[in-house]
Amino acid sequence: MANPNQPPQQISIELGEKEAEGIYSNLAIITHSPAEFVIDFTRVLPGVPKARVHARIITTPQHAKLLLNALKDNIEKFEKTFGEIKIQGEPTPGGFGFQPPTTGDKVH
Repeated sequence: MANPNQPPQQISIELGEKEAEGIYSNLAIITHSPAEFVIDFTRVLPGVPKARVHARIITTPQHAKLLLNALKDNIEKFEKTFGEIKIQGEPTPGGFGFQPPTTGDKVH
């Protein structure tokens, strides 16, 4: 059992040069099984009929929920500093890109 007086463990995270450049994505496809969530990040460009997955993240359901909570927390902090993030009410033509859920839709 962990000692409650013990400070939290410090983790050193290394960021490689290629990873530091980042990957732009305007489309995420999320699937799941009982054991894992799979998030494929891609981008759809006007006039290009084919999209390629640029990154795939596979994680446990527990970590997916922790990611959801961390994103929610960071969005709230962002909006306190910079104002509300506006989302267009209408989905983009063709249904590409990140889409706001419509009434009754499950989160994708």
